[in-house]
Amino acid sequence: MEIVVLDGYCLNHGDLDWSAFEALGSFSVYDRTPYDKIVERMGSAEIMITNKCIIDEGVLEKLENLRYIGVLATGYNNIDVSACKRRGIVVTNVPSYSTESVVQSVFGLILELYIGIGSQSASVKRGDWAKAPDFCYYPMGLRELSGKTLGIIGYGSIGRRVKEVALAFGMKVIVNTRTKRVPEDGFRYVTREELFSESDIVTLHCPLTDENKGMINSAAISLMKPGAIILNTARGGLIVSSELCEALKTGRIAGAGLDVAEREPPAADDPLIAQPNVIVTPHTAWATHEARERLMKKAALNLEAFLKGTPLNVV
Repeated sequence: MEIVVLDGYCLNHGDLDWSAFEALGSFSVYDRTPYDKIVERMGSAEIMITNKCIIDEGVLEKLENLRYIGVLATGYNNIDVSACKRRGIVVTNVPSYSTESVVQSVFGLILELYIGIGSQSASVKRGDWAKAPDFCYYPMGLRELSGKTLGIIGYGSIGRRVKEVALAFGMKVIVNTRTKRVPEDGFRYVTREELFSESDIVTLHCPLTDENKGMINSAAISLMKPGAIILNTARGGLIVSSELCEALKTGRIAGAGLDVAEREPPAADDPLIAQPNVIVTPHTAWATHEARERLMKKAALNLEAFLKGTPLNVV
């Protein structure tokens, strides 16, 4: 069985090993593969392992031996799953490996926007404290999380864990999800419009679909409280960047915490990223060492299960 990893660097940049995959067949790994090299590098291989390579009809029709695509992620919007099903190609993903890592990044972004620990430290290092006439000074407005309303869009494993941490901070929690749920204590399920209008902080934890692409747009923002903040650690396409950028410029939205962008990597002159009230991390909320170890292990188990005829986590 020939196994090809098309874009392995994001998962393993030298601090993990591929031995679990190597034990399952002939194995090749590329750090990155541009679209026009996918077919060449796959050759006659039956097994494709990829994270973000675009696998569309044009690629699939040229890979006659392909039997399996293992996605090194939870999201799989880069794969034409319908075309794979027509060809009998099994596609699997890896759910829930990064929950704890993403949740800590969510609250890292929130805390930076609310109390600016990094900004305060930078001010001190510039010498501002040494020059202050008092024992303390306020380089920015500081706010408490307790009592604020957190609106969570998407209630999978990450959304649920974000809720638990928010409640521990003394926050009020409201949730919007496309899946019908039984009411639970401690928070409320609401419509998306209610969530936008009631939340002090809106955080996105849903997949990118045709239905919710660009859900954060000028119409949604018009419903939000003046001074609300928006977080996105899910997919960049959930936000219309130009419309969020305008709301940040005018102060309609007080700040944004982003781990993803519409285009990745973004343009050097991306105006949204340039806004002073935006905190940006380079799509690394998922990427702690511990989370990547779990991802590697679970992805190998997915492939092993497929080879035994009992595939897991099929999408």
